[in-house]
Amino acid sequence: MDKFYLNKEDAIVLVIDIQEKLMPAILEKEELVNKSKILISGAKILEVPIFVTEQYPKGLGKTIGEIDALTKNDPIFEKISYTCCTDEVLAYLEKSKRKQVIITGVETHVCVYQTTRDLLNHGYSVFVASDAVSSRTLENKQNGIALMKDMGAVISNTETLLFDMLKIAGTPEFKAISKMIK
Repeated sequence: MDKFYLNKEDAIVLVIDIQEKLMPAILEKEELVNKSKILISGAKILEVPIFVTEQYPKGLGKTIGEIDALTKNDPIFEKISYTCCTDEVLAYLEKSKRKQVIITGVETHVCVYQTTRDLLNHGYSVFVASDAVSSRTLENKQNGIALMKDMGAVISNTETLLFDMLKIAGTPEFKAISKMIK
């Protein structure tokens, strides 16, 4: 059961490939962007580090403006592989000493799936915000989520993840996050 306990001191948020030329084709993109913004903003309130990946930005564009505005001071890693687990990213994660990776981004059945698989293989706990990931089709999103669950990732949602890291109500952090969710 320990794998289901998310601690802000051990957590880090990975924003995968929410890019200009990818997003127009993504299913329920407005929901994904909204939930990603809440997750990122909540992580900042809780002082949970965030990092971003961009898949071949020369061809697929940079991170969309709404997300970039929230992550402009966070590390961005360019990649051409579908997995985010490049040597550079793995070195960054190791240096961070964070072992719980919260994932938001696209596409659920490709980059999110392969990254989750590889993070699990490297000994990380993975928490997928199911309302903050998507694909071009519902079938692909559902398939990616099912595969990640079968591999041992915790499939959750933005609100559950944030409140799990909060632990208690009544704090200034709770009040700030509660305002965003309502």
